[in-house]
Amino acid sequence: MQMIKVAAPFLALLLFAGCASKNDLDSLKRDLDEMNSRQSKSERELSVVRNESREGMDKTLKDAQKELDGIRKGNADFQASLEAIKVDLQLLAGKVDDLSLQGKKPADDLALFKEDMERRLVALETKLQGLSKEQEAVQKQAAESPENLYQSGQEAFKAGEMKKARELFSRFAELYPKHAMAANAVYWIGESYYNEKSYDQAILEFQKVIKNYPDKEKVSSAMLKQGMAFISLNDTKSAKYIFKELVKQYPASEESKRAKDQLKGLK
Repeated sequence: MQMIKVAAPFLALLLFAGCASKNDLDSLKRDLDEMNSRQSKSERELSVVRNESREGMDKTLKDAQKELDGIRKGNADFQASLEAIKVDLQLLAGKVDDLSLQGKKPADDLALFKEDMERRLVALETKLQGLSKEQEAVQKQAAESPENLYQSGQEAFKAGEMKKARELFSRFAELYPKHAMAANAVYWIGESYYNEKSYDQAILEFQKVIKNYPDKEKVSSAMLKQGMAFISLNDTKSAKYIFKELVKQYPASEESKRAKDQLKGLK
């Protein structure tokens, strides 16, 4: 893994420079191996879930497109039927007026007319209810556009609803992995865990940003928060390593300045 490869020359440097004992180096290596193992396991589990979710979503989107096409056609047919019903109702209303004025039709005709009118109204209400449900489905699909999903995640995060924010950002990352804001979405998943003090899980999510989006601006932020999470776990060795890598890779960043401040306080 990337963390082990970067750690190897660092461990060698510490050994030759006499900055740490062999036991310290072995301990750090074991910590890194354990973290790498946990990360690999989480990534494998997430990969399985992501593949299953993506396949399900592809099928769902195709089905939704077919349903949308059917809705459009059904809506056109419904509009035509509605116009025809309006004409029929006007004709029927005219017949009522004629019957009222003339008073020549028997009561049975009026009863049949009323029954027919009620039947038509029930049919019209049923169609209107069906159209309303179809419109709700269309609105739900529109709500899952990348812009709406990301904005909803941000609003939930600002409101302190970490679980809801995590679900929205996770759905964004699954549906739109190539989107320009995908790295940000994964970063905010890590932040949601960090805010809940689930530091192990936060570290893994920040690592996904570092590994999967190396050219994105959020990488330096992810490294800084990853180091802070290690500090919260009392793993100062790993924290030092992360902060030094941050300073090395992004020396001009604001996160680098904060990493240097953190290094001064670590022993």
